[in-house]
Formats: sequence, C-alpha cells, structure tokens
Amino acid sequence: MNNKEKVTIKDIARHTGLSKGTVDRVLHNREGVSKKSYAKIMKVIEELGYEPNIYASLLARNETKVVAVILPHSAPGEFWELVEPGLLKGIETAGKMGIEVRKIDYNQYDESAFIAACNTAMEMKPAGVVLPPMFKDATADFTARLRESAVPYVFIDTKPEDEQGHLAYFGMPPYKSGYLCASILTDGREPQEVKQIGVIRIQRDKLGLSDPTISRREGFIDYIKENYPACKLDFVFIDPNKPKEIDGILEKFFSENPDIRYVAMYNSRIHLIVPFLKRHHKCRVVGFDSLSANLEALRDGTVTALIAQRPDEQISDAISALTDLLVFGKAPAVQDNYAHMNILTRYNI
Repeated sequence: MNNKEKVTIKDIARHTGLSKGTVDRVLHNREGVSKKSYAKIMKVIEELGYEPNIYASLLARNETKVVAVILPHSAPGEFWELVEPGLLKGIETAGKMGIEVRKIDYNQYDESAFIAACNTAMEMKPAGVVLPPMFKDATADFTARLRESAVPYVFIDTKPEDEQGHLAYFGMPPYKSGYLCASILTDGREPQEVKQIGVIRIQRDKLGLSDPTISRREGFIDYIKENYPACKLDFVFIDPNKPKEIDGILEKFFSENPDIRYVAMYNSRIHLIVPFLKRHHKCRVVGFDSLSANLEALRDGTVTALIAQRPDEQISDAISALTDLLVFGKAPAVQDNYAHMNILTRYNI
C-alpha cells in the first residue's frame, strides 16, 4: 500500500496472518506476544508504512502530559506579545497529540516572581518546559532541578552561553546578533569617523540580576574593539516603567556627550527613546525587533535599522520539539536552532 493513511490494524493482521488483537498488543506494548509474532508484525508495519493514531492511543490510556511555558508578562505593544500567535499554534498542535500546554507568566523585573513561576511549573509535574532565561542564576538553579527530575527543557529568544543540558534552543545567535548590530550601526565607516557611541540600556531588576542580552552586548563590544579601537562607548540606563523620567535622563546623557552620532539598544525598546531623538538629537540608530512602535520609527527615519526575529515561530517550534519527543520519542536533529537575523530598513519593511 502506498497511502499510509489507509493502512489499518486489520491490514497488518491480514498480511501477517495473525489476529487483530495480537497486532493491537504489539502496537500498545502489551505482553502476551511471542518473539516470532512480534518480529513478523514489526516487519509488516515497516513494509506497509503504518502510522498509528498517537492521539487516540494516548486518550485510550487516559494519558495527558503537561508542557509548562514560562513567559514574562507583556503589556500590549511589548515584545512578549509577539509570541502569542505562535503560542496559540503550539497549544493547538500539541493538543491534537494529547499534550496540554500551560502558560505561566511573571513580572520580568522581579527575580522572586520568576522563581515563583518556576516553582509553579514544578508543581505541575511537567513532561517538558519552555522558557527564555531572564535571570541567569535562577535559571541555572531551575534547569538543574529539571535535569535532576529528567524533565526536558527548551530555551527561546536567548540562551545561557555555558548551558549544555537543554533539549533545544530556538532563537537568534546571541553573540552574533550583537556583532551584527555594531556592524550595521557603523556601516563600514572609517575609524576616525566613529569616535563615540551611545548605548541605551534597560534598567531591569533592582539588584541587576536580570541581563538577558549579555551575550549580545559582548558581541557588540567585541566588534567595536576590533574595528574601532579608539571609539568610546558610553552607556546610560532608562526604566521602561518610568516613561516620564526618560527624557530627563537622555537630556543629561546627550548634553554630557555631545559628540555621539551613533546610538544602539540591545533589546526591543528602541521606541522608548524615539520621542527624544525626534526633538533633540539626530543620530544613526539601530535596535532590535519588529514591534509596531519600532516599525513606525523605522518608517519615519528616526531609526536607521532593526534586527528582527520571529518569536512566534520560536515558541511554536519549541513546543513542537517537546511534542515530538514526548509522543514519538524523536529528539531535535540540532540542539541549537539559530534563526535568521532579518535586517529591516525603511525601504524593505
């Protein structure tokens, strides 16, 4: 038979000369089948290309496995809102295979909230976990618990550089994305033209424990050191939860650094500084991610370029990787699945 969808247990029984009950016991790993009959059935299965209805089998055994997805809470227009279409797709696809996906969100500026979300996930006795590693030490503690419990986990968006125990990673190559950012920002200019760069960073938790863009920052700095060794990098922090204070912080920063003509941000919040730049300071500006506010700044020329990714695809692929493992026993062919880094300008968006 060439059409795998038409192959049934009855077909296998007919080709082997054995009963449907015997075939069913082999398909469901039940005892009471001789080695000879087992071998005969497996041979016919391979020849016919039989594909069992895994979902029906899981339902018949009353098995529901849970995949916990731990995500930062996101307000409308923020980066983590972009994962929602992919999350819904992943929930639907996994559900057809008897896998229940449960989302756990938390305040990304509070390490204790992240730890509480991890504890909630463990209480679910998950068969798998998906997460972006927002807090390095807390993530390391959590993944150590997962490994001890033999629970596979998948990173999205970024990953710890020293992490090796994950099932898979889906996202941009962190270090290379920072390297690329610096390359686009300087755009092949002569060293004497790039004297000073302003880097706007996000003030996260009070203790500075959350630093998800550390590898991206390292890539950016390395590129500048290699190609513009005399260039001065100046950093300033802004708090996205205190938008009224941003203008004053930037005013002070740029007044103290009047020679800055190049500005970068390592995250999706470039839109936070756009109002100030429009009024006061024209620069070459590069940021990350295709938030609607970022795209608008790209269209009007305030932002020069964005390095974009598809977080919806990342989370969908992460859930699919766990589903394939849990249902079919199939691990990803590649551990670190690096996504394309899409360079957006006002002319190609």
